[in-house]
Amino acid sequence: MIYVGIDVAKDKHDCFITNSDGEVLFKSFTILNNREGFEALFQRVESVSDDLTKVKVGLEATGHYSYNLLGFLLDKGLTTYVINPLHTNLYRKSLSLRKTKTDKVDSRTIATMMMSDMNLKSYSDTSYHNEELKSLTRYRFDKVKERAKLKSSVSRLICILFPELEKLVPTLHIASVYALLSEFPSADAVANAHLTRLSNLLSESSKGRYGKDTAVMFRDAARSSIGSHMPAKSLELKHTIKLIQELTAEIDEIEAAIKRIMDEEIQSPILTIPGISYRMGAMILAEIGDFSRFDSADKILAYAGMSPSTYQSGQLDNCYSHMEKRGSRYLRYALYNATKYVCHWDKSFGAY
Repeated sequence: MIYVGIDVAKDKHDCFITNSDGEVLFKSFTILNNREGFEALFQRVESVSDDLTKVKVGLEATGHYSYNLLGFLLDKGLTTYVINPLHTNLYRKSLSLRKTKTDKVDSRTIATMMMSDMNLKSYSDTSYHNEELKSLTRYRFDKVKERAKLKSSVSRLICILFPELEKLVPTLHIASVYALLSEFPSADAVANAHLTRLSNLLSESSKGRYGKDTAVMFRDAARSSIGSHMPAKSLELKHTIKLIQELTAEIDEIEAAIKRIMDEEIQSPILTIPGISYRMGAMILAEIGDFSRFDSADKILAYAGMSPSTYQSGQLDNCYSHMEKRGSRYLRYALYNATKYVCHWDKSFGAY
C-alpha cells in the first residue's frame, strides 16, 4: 500500500510518499497550487504504483484551500482522506516530545497516521455533496439573516414616512405593500397618487386580492397621516425594498439548488419526518455529515453545542445549567427549529 501525506496551504502544498513497509519513496517535496503542481504530484504517485486502488492520500481539512486539490484527487480515482488538523497535531505530539511543527513534518505525520490505520474514513461522493450542501445552506442562512435586517429597516422607515399603513395590512412584508412603496414611498406620495393607478398597482401586485376599495382606504389614511415628508428616507425605503427583492430572488435560487441535491444525490429519509422541510433537513445533514461518526444522539448534541454545561465548585452544584453553545451554530439553529416544527406537526412529540 502506498501512502501520500499532503499538508495544504494557500499557494503551495508539501507532500510525502511512503509505503506500508515504511520505505520513503519520495521525501517531502513541494508542489504549487496550480494544475502543473497537481499533475506533478499525480505523476509521482503513478511512478510508484501501477494500481491506484492501493494508494491512500491524506490531507488536512483546511477549508477552501483544499477544495481544488481534493476535487483533482477524487477525479483521478484516488482514495482520499480528509483529516482534522487537531488529530494531526495530537498525533504528531504523540510521536515526539520535541516541539517541531513545519509543513514538511506535517505531511510526513499525515502519511504515518494513515499507515497506523486510525479508523479513518475516506472522502466519498456523498462527502462531496455534503460539502456542497453545507456551502449552500450556510450561504442561504447568511442571506436570510441579511434580508431580515433589511426588513427591520423597512419597518423603521415606514414608521417615519407612513406609520398608519402597518395597521391596514396583515404584514408590511408582502408583495402588494412593496409594490406600493416602491412607486409611492411616503404618505405624501400615496395621498397625491391617482386612484386608478393605485387600484391597478394593488390589484396586479396582490393578484386581485386588493382593488379599488383598498386603494381608497390607503389614500384616505395617507391624507390624514402624521408621517414625515423626508425625501432622503423615501429614497432609502425604495432602495431597501429593491435589495430585499433581489435577495429573495437569490434565496429562491439557492433553495432550488438545495432541493436538487437533496432529491438527486442525498435522498435522505429525514424528509419523511413531519415538520422537516428541505431547508431544515438539508442544514442538519450538511452540518452533521456522516452520522456513523456518532455513537449516540447525545454525541450529536455535544457536537452541536447543545449539551448542558456543568459547573461544580465545592458544595455548589448548578441546578439550572445552560447549553454549552460550542460547535456549529448552524447545526444548533437547525436542530432547535426542527424540534419546534416536529413538536407542532407530530402529536406524539408534542405531548412528550
